[in-house]
Amino acid sequence: MFGKDIGIDLGTANVLIFVKGKGVVLDEPSVVAIDNQTNKVLAVGNEARRMVGRTPGNIVAIRPLRDGVIADFEITEAMLKHFLAKIGGKSLFARPRILICCPTNITSVEQKAIREAAERSGGAREVFIEEEPKVAAVGAGMDIFQPSGNMVVDIGGGTTDVAVLSMGDIVTSSSIKVAGDKFDLAIMRYIKTKYKLLIGERTAEDIKMQIGTVSGGRQDEMDIRGRDMVSGLPQTITIHSYEVQEALAESVSAIVQASKSVLERTPPELSADIIDKGVFLTGGGALLHGIDQLLADELKVPVLVAEDPMMCVAKGTGMMLDYLDKAPAYRKKKFFGG
Repeated sequence: MFGKDIGIDLGTANVLIFVKGKGVVLDEPSVVAIDNQTNKVLAVGNEARRMVGRTPGNIVAIRPLRDGVIADFEITEAMLKHFLAKIGGKSLFARPRILICCPTNITSVEQKAIREAAERSGGAREVFIEEEPKVAAVGAGMDIFQPSGNMVVDIGGGTTDVAVLSMGDIVTSSSIKVAGDKFDLAIMRYIKTKYKLLIGERTAEDIKMQIGTVSGGRQDEMDIRGRDMVSGLPQTITIHSYEVQEALAESVSAIVQASKSVLERTPPELSADIIDKGVFLTGGGALLHGIDQLLADELKVPVLVAEDPMMCVAKGTGMMLDYLDKAPAYRKKKFFGG
């Protein structure tokens, strides 16, 4: 008997799994902790993330996906196996169809790596790969199958994907390797340069989420701890929202430029539709304070944050799987594989 269809948002920062009829059943960080000496996997997901920056020499916490693509094939496979087992094991999902999302500009070799990882870890009868902004737009509630322009900016962990969609396909798009991870690195670099203080990735992420802003209007502050580069001793400093805005200025500017370049290449009729409907923001980066206002000011069109932006891609995978059954012609024409 065939198993249930599964949609996987294989993200650089998080993996989300959607099961047909159940919704999103798993949302965990894309982190795997392994023992260097034995190559044994010790922890995956939330448990492994707690170990980041806090492990002895022989244990390393690895993020097997970088910039939206697989950086370590074997670890990605082990991670997917663990997550699929966690949500019910192979008995429940005997020979499922799996749909996985990827950035718009990945190569055929990178696509093949994603497909093989899914086939080997989940025992799938079919694996489909679909472009992330398309799936995000569907998950955000946009009807991309009409002859009308829809624009989505999906700011994930490793990549930001910008696309204009019409008639169920991408008209113009851009994918840049500037997203949540680069925001964290920018904050770490800023604090290192200004305060001579070394902080870890988790602290940088906490700063971004708790007091981060990109367009002013936020007056929060936060105490952070790190290692003083001069004395080598632990130290506590206070950082303010306007400093985070300074730190993120360059990264956010790259996202604005990518969005502008997509709009500039969009046919005029579709541009008119986008003015009416607005641009939808999805992905974890959409939650960054002020990003919608900044993009609206720069692009001169309304910008809306999708409801539950982090879940858009995962929900979209489920909706796309439904569409597979309703429109076999779409399945043949649009999917990279199957």
